[in-house]
Amino acid sequence: MSITILIIVITAIITFIANSNNELYLKLLFNPYQVIHNKEWYRLFTHAFIHDKQNIFHLIFNMYVLYSFGNIVESILINELGALGIAYYLFIYVGGIAVASLPSLVRYKDNYAYNAVGASGAVSAVLFAAIAFMPFSGGIGIIFLPFTINPLLFGVLYLAYEIYMDKKSNDNVAHDAHTWGAVFGFLFTLIFVPGAFMNFVAQLMNALNF
Repeated sequence: MSITILIIVITAIITFIANSNNELYLKLLFNPYQVIHNKEWYRLFTHAFIHDKQNIFHLIFNMYVLYSFGNIVESILINELGALGIAYYLFIYVGGIAVASLPSLVRYKDNYAYNAVGASGAVSAVLFAAIAFMPFSGGIGIIFLPFTINPLLFGVLYLAYEIYMDKKSNDNVAHDAHTWGAVFGFLFTLIFVPGAFMNFVAQLMNALNF
């Protein structure tokens, strides 16, 4: 079983268990006030393994995107780095969780009522790691649109949308988590995965016909 499938299975199991146990759900969710004032730092990570049963589409969408791109990133890392690739992949996922949570941690540290759940930050990190590896390979499809978009262009549009929605929207979606998770996954891959940056530059130069 791949690491990606294992993460999906664990996330689904914990989500359904937590949604049947309100005390556990409240213990695992991300509450910046509890993190800062009660030193419950584990919440920075555990919230990514639960999703609200009232919005089951959130779980389905996150795990679908993770399945679609996680297997690609995992395969590339293992093929290039062997067993060490597993550690890199886990760091991208777990690091995406933590980095994506930091803006909300700072913004809502004194707001006891603010809560968040979901793996969107981690999934964004994995998605953008895939874009870093294959910026011009194939295309990324968007639901209900009859065409695909170049991965790098998709990444730019995705970030622009999330930044805009973070500033303008009041839809209770942590758009800043999506943004920072994506930035982390992209930069970590290019900076720390051996050969990734030069591969990215080579693909970019080839696309620009240099």
